[in-house]
Amino acid sequence: MNTTNTGKMQYHFSILALLSIFFFFIRVGFADDNTVKFDENYVITWGNDHVLSLNQDTEIQLSMDKSSGAGFGSKLSYGTGFFTMRMKLPDKDSAGVVTAYYLTSKGKKHDELDFEFLGNREGKPISLQTNVFAGGVGNREQRVILWFDPSADFHNYRILWNQHQIVFYVDDIPIRVFKNNTNIGVGYPSQAMKIEVSLWDGDSWATDGGQTKINWSMAPFKAHFQGFDISGCPKTDSNNNNNNNEDCFLPKHWWNSEKYWTLDSKQKTDLKNVRKIYMNYDYCSDRNRYPVSPPECLINS
Repeated sequence: MNTTNTGKMQYHFSILALLSIFFFFIRVGFADDNTVKFDENYVITWGNDHVLSLNQDTEIQLSMDKSSGAGFGSKLSYGTGFFTMRMKLPDKDSAGVVTAYYLTSKGKKHDELDFEFLGNREGKPISLQTNVFAGGVGNREQRVILWFDPSADFHNYRILWNQHQIVFYVDDIPIRVFKNNTNIGVGYPSQAMKIEVSLWDGDSWATDGGQTKINWSMAPFKAHFQGFDISGCPKTDSNNNNNNNEDCFLPKHWWNSEKYWTLDSKQKTDLKNVRKIYMNYDYCSDRNRYPVSPPECLINS
């Protein structure tokens, strides 16, 4: 790599790092979501003896060792929303360890929106993988290298989901957009989904394609979570009618307003920089898997 490209990468790295710090302090200074207690909106779903409540139930620690990982999920399903989780990932040697934060419905033809943090050897960068499932069809992975150490402190990871677009954010910086392209036959998540969080053994695939294994001498691996308020449209009907989501598309929900139908100019620039500098895998560019580019890739390019 020549010195000009190195300088450009360092410049963009600094800009994104400063933006992350700025938005972090904005959140800390003005948001009150960290006062919401865990059990108001969430329940432990597995690995109960690997879950620890901290700070008067406003912070949860999940741990993983050879015997088990752990997870928790929302009590309700949601039809649209702007979802946020504050997370601090396992530190030091976390190769093979997966920390996941995602939305998912049930059934074979399920919808799903994924954040998956893929651990690595100490000193090596952690990859963040996103994926989108619609009607049971996924295989839309994208990966970026985070421009900060996600194990050093809490950061905000957010998913905007309305009838126009899905946006994945890291500290309010968009890292991925998936537009609603049902008009050209591309599936788009429309089923009510629950929020799920888990810490689990991804030894077989997560780091270097499964070649780098978990160092169990570093166990237990610990991840921390805050911010248990939920900005979403709850689906509470007794029949769990996931196909009747019209009420969740109404403009009375602030994340459905026109402001959230597309990125603004600054967000578009931030997204472009992330994709240019930090993206290290995009299914749209994988010709071994997709000799013909998927239609959403062509239209979004």
